[in-house]
Amino acid sequence: MAWHFSALFMTTACLVLLTTSEQSSQGEVLQQLRKQLEYPRQLDVWNNPSNDPCYTQPTSGVAVACEDNAITALKIIGDRFTKLPKFNGYPFPNITLSEAFVLDSFVTTLSRLTNLRVVILVSLGIWGPLPDKIHRLTSLEVLDLSSNFLYGSIPPKLSAMSKLHTLTLDGNVFNDTVPDWFNMFLNLTVLRLQHNRLKGPIPASIAKATMLSELALAGNSIAGEVPQLGSLNKLEMLDLRDNELDGELPELPTALVTILLSKNSLKGEIPEQFGQLNRLQHLDLSFNFLVGKPPEKLFALPNISYLNLAANMLSGSFSSSLACSNTLGFVDLSTNQLIGDLPACLNVNVNNRVVKFDGNCFSGNPEHQHEAKFCQQPHNGRGSNKDVGLVVTVVGVVFIVLVLSLILMASNRRSCQRVIAEQQLLQKQMQDNSTPGMSTELLVNARYISQAVKLGTQIMPMYRAFSLEELNEATKSFEHSTFLGEGTIGKLYKGKLENGTLIAIRCLTLYQRYSIRNLKLRLDLLAKLRHPNLVCLLGHCIDGEVDEWSVRRVFLVYEYVPSGTLSSYLSGSSPEKTLKWCDRLQVLINIAKAVHFLHTGIIPGSLYNRLKPSSILLDEHLVAKLSDYGLSIITEEIYKREVVVEGQRCIQNNDEQLENLEDDVFSFGCILLEVLMGPKHQRKEYSSMLSELAMSISKQEEREQVIDPVVLGTSSQDSLSMLIAITIKCLSVESSARPSIEEVLWNLQYAAQIQAIFDGDQRSEVSSQIS
Repeated sequence: MAWHFSALFMTTACLVLLTTSEQSSQGEVLQQLRKQLEYPRQLDVWNNPSNDPCYTQPTSGVAVACEDNAITALKIIGDRFTKLPKFNGYPFPNITLSEAFVLDSFVTTLSRLTNLRVVILVSLGIWGPLPDKIHRLTSLEVLDLSSNFLYGSIPPKLSAMSKLHTLTLDGNVFNDTVPDWFNMFLNLTVLRLQHNRLKGPIPASIAKATMLSELALAGNSIAGEVPQLGSLNKLEMLDLRDNELDGELPELPTALVTILLSKNSLKGEIPEQFGQLNRLQHLDLSFNFLVGKPPEKLFALPNISYLNLAANMLSGSFSSSLACSNTLGFVDLSTNQLIGDLPACLNVNVNNRVVKFDGNCFSGNPEHQHEAKFCQQPHNGRGSNKDVGLVVTVVGVVFIVLVLSLILMASNRRSCQRVIAEQQLLQKQMQDNSTPGMSTELLVNARYISQAVKLGTQIMPMYRAFSLEELNEATKSFEHSTFLGEGTIGKLYKGKLENGTLIAIRCLTLYQRYSIRNLKLRLDLLAKLRHPNLVCLLGHCIDGEVDEWSVRRVFLVYEYVPSGTLSSYLSGSSPEKTLKWCDRLQVLINIAKAVHFLHTGIIPGSLYNRLKPSSILLDEHLVAKLSDYGLSIITEEIYKREVVVEGQRCIQNNDEQLENLEDDVFSFGCILLEVLMGPKHQRKEYSSMLSELAMSISKQEEREQVIDPVVLGTSSQDSLSMLIAITIKCLSVESSARPSIEEVLWNLQYAAQIQAIFDGDQRSEVSSQIS
């Protein structure tokens, strides 16, 4: 008996020692990676080597996931966003990692984490050719190395990673041809190689990667024809924008939701088969050399919302009976050779649809149309006569000779200055005087993080510049009846555009001077913040563009969301606006998704936003949208004053703690508090609210004194307790004790699942009692 006990004890001890040793080994690997990455500030959470990495608190920039005490996922998103005007394969101070960094050694260290299934290493300044040994990560399913300085060719041994389903290498400087071995991936669903310097054709073998759902090769120098992709039955997103593709458009897979082929040299007619793509939502064929009449079925596709055919050579006229889908919100036919009358369903006053048709020969609106004879001139997009062909040939030969001469002269001039290197790849960026923390280069190069899931599938209206005359007309010169209110960030007006679209106009007074160019770069970055749960920014108007430094006002034009703010639903003043618990949870999930997108969906992230119930708008379906987000991009002063005002409302404390409030998670905690307490929130101080909320978790009788009766009457105990707990964490005075927005979102979704199960059980009980 004693022998059995000893054996059991020894076995248990060995298992404990083995587990401890494995955790220690993993911790050492992470510390080595941190050293090789030259101690980025995002990895300060690993300061204590003795801590188990599997229990490290995730943040928006760093996350480690484990299964059975083994690290299975590693995400590090850095802040080296600036791209070099010219990268020649050598390190650059403060932009890339130093000369001491060796990518081969880094990959060797990384491969010691043998259970890794997800690796996301973004904007870390990693430079060098990607080594073949990356294939040692045999369990890898997701690899994202976007926004670094990887160059050369994409290593062929990647194809040996049989479990890989997502490969993202956007925003590097790969400059070889597009690999022809992607068909060897059995499980590849997402392939993103955007904004590199890849050249050559798209290999036909890519059509054999039959699991692909997303193919994004935009922003390269890829030439040749678009290959036949009909075998890709699961392909939903095809993005080949801004390349050098020519040839005619092939028929495309019927599962496609998004097709982006703009800024190429595609010719021929748009295939009639495009009118059978019933899942298609977004089609952009602009800036090509397409000819003929567009298939009329395109306009009636059941899910189409965005259709851009601008800047082609399309001709002919539409039938008067052309039908448009109810989902179609944006159409651009401008700069073509279309004639006749514009069909009734493309009238700009129909369903608030945005329709652009300038630069054609339509008969209904001659002001912005060419004369009819302009569109009757023959174009050379299709078969031309021999004389025209001869002229084109001669001109082409002369042009080529001139170009070759210029290239030869430039090459000779540079030869004595050039360091021998294979990669001279990035476009030169313009310089500008810009404020600290938001450089012009960063603004120019700001772009979405690669994961398409973060962008959502909803296509929104195009962003544009408005004239002050348009806004005066929309608001009747900003008369008092259009005034919606005023806050610390400026006045808000309601307007109506000429096409009937209702808009909201925010007037911002600038307290910091920017050059016009720098301000437009900031506005362009703000325009990139698009998500289904953000109030859509339609455009801007700069008041005072005559003098380069005289800009004092900016008007931001948003979509108008008519159903009121979250505050109005929580105030208790309107019984018809009462929100049940499940509805409140859905609103919170919507806003958490929006905040998560603002933090991680664009580089650089918008980390400080105006989060409060009065900035949350609900549409007619109770879908929540966040307004007044990202304004710190334009002017930090507005934001800082707003933070102090909101901070004083939510907590009465000293200046140091007020500075601590510049945190979206804390602000979100204030929203959670108001959602839980409803009208009672207005009558209590912050400190008493928080203490009462903490007590209500353990004492059921306390809840009736603290929580909104509507919440108590429509929520399950488990779902409510989970939300109270995450609220208290969000409102921690120490920012380090607060959860990440990912953790908040996860808890909200889990609380909603618990509530849904509870509601289903309740309905089953009622049904059984009735029967």
